[in-house]
Amino acid sequence: MHPLIHKHTPKTTKEIFGQEDVIKQLNNFIIDFKKQKKRSALIYGPSGVGKTSTAYAIANDLNYEIYETNASEFRNADQVNQKVGNAIKQQSLFAKGKIILVDEIDGLSGHEDRGGIQAITKLIADSAYPIILTATNPFDSKFSSLRSKSNLIEFKALDYLSIFKILKRICEHEKIKYDEEILKSLSRRSGGDARAAINDLQALTQEKKELTKESLEGLADRNKTDNIMVALNKIFKTTDLKIAISAFDNVEEDLNEQLLWIDENLPKEYKKPQELAKAYEMLSKADVFNRRIKRWQHYRFLVYINALITAGIAAAKKEKYKELVRYKPTGRILKLWWAKQKAMKKKAIAEKIAEKTHSSKKEIIKSTMPYLPVMFRNKEMRNNIIGYLDLDEEEVEWLKSKVKA
Repeated sequence: MHPLIHKHTPKTTKEIFGQEDVIKQLNNFIIDFKKQKKRSALIYGPSGVGKTSTAYAIANDLNYEIYETNASEFRNADQVNQKVGNAIKQQSLFAKGKIILVDEIDGLSGHEDRGGIQAITKLIADSAYPIILTATNPFDSKFSSLRSKSNLIEFKALDYLSIFKILKRICEHEKIKYDEEILKSLSRRSGGDARAAINDLQALTQEKKELTKESLEGLADRNKTDNIMVALNKIFKTTDLKIAISAFDNVEEDLNEQLLWIDENLPKEYKKPQELAKAYEMLSKADVFNRRIKRWQHYRFLVYINALITAGIAAAKKEKYKELVRYKPTGRILKLWWAKQKAMKKKAIAEKIAEKTHSSKKEIIKSTMPYLPVMFRNKEMRNNIIGYLDLDEEEVEWLKSKVKA
């Protein structure tokens, strides 16, 4: 299915909501470029607020050609000069003018780019065309030279009503049934990220072409799953290693679950055999590291596992795949979850016994828990244990299941 985020990319600035002031600033910079003291515009803000889309929309409005390149493609100054430098030298044949767009400059590292930032700074000074740079956070010290040469234009997170207008236009164009209040609720959940809101809308309506209250509640219940979805998106949909390596920073799933999620969804995303093989090599090395770390208790090496399953897998592809892929959990994750829930009940009961007997939880699990199901067979003893330990229904059911076993 064609991603709605690509299908409904704004063609003109009239289709962009919530960024009127910054559109005016960027438009004036391009129109009056020859009068500008600073020869580039550094537009920045969180993801999904329309930075790249605005550049293209303005170019369409002005009938300008736009040349786009991603900063993650640069490894050194020579590559910057080759790609950006050549684009600056070439005249626009069929358009009134040209815009040079360098996307995601956050991907340039102070050490690894080997002069990339300095090369871009020099090209800005000599450019006959306006250069637009995009960034999430431009205030890193390594970007000081770029900031001094650029007009800084901030794109703020979109308010929910702006996102609501975007989603409403898409729903009407795609003939998706919706209730305005439910659509507003979806807009609020996006946290100002229009891209995330559109992706959520597509995920919730692609089967029935209708946005329902039940589907939205289901989205709220999947907060944990959404986090892992975002992480997978950072790994699979970028070649920027700096972005990829932070993918699991805010994800609740443990390492075993992360490995299973990647294993399940990797072949759905990577279609080229060589890239898939290279990615699986990274994943298999991570698994070997994981088993050795557990065996030898060398937990300081966990950082290498994260590098392998994030940056390693992201680097296995030459360019990001554009198809929309619905990432799904493997059945093994559900089994892991159930096992974890059972272990939690066992620990909770052991903790209650430890508190009553002034013992350690570890000792209770080892010495007392094996005999508790045996005592639970006797009705009178069972009732005494439930009352004395104040066991809840789930804990009682867990002990009963052990009696049956």
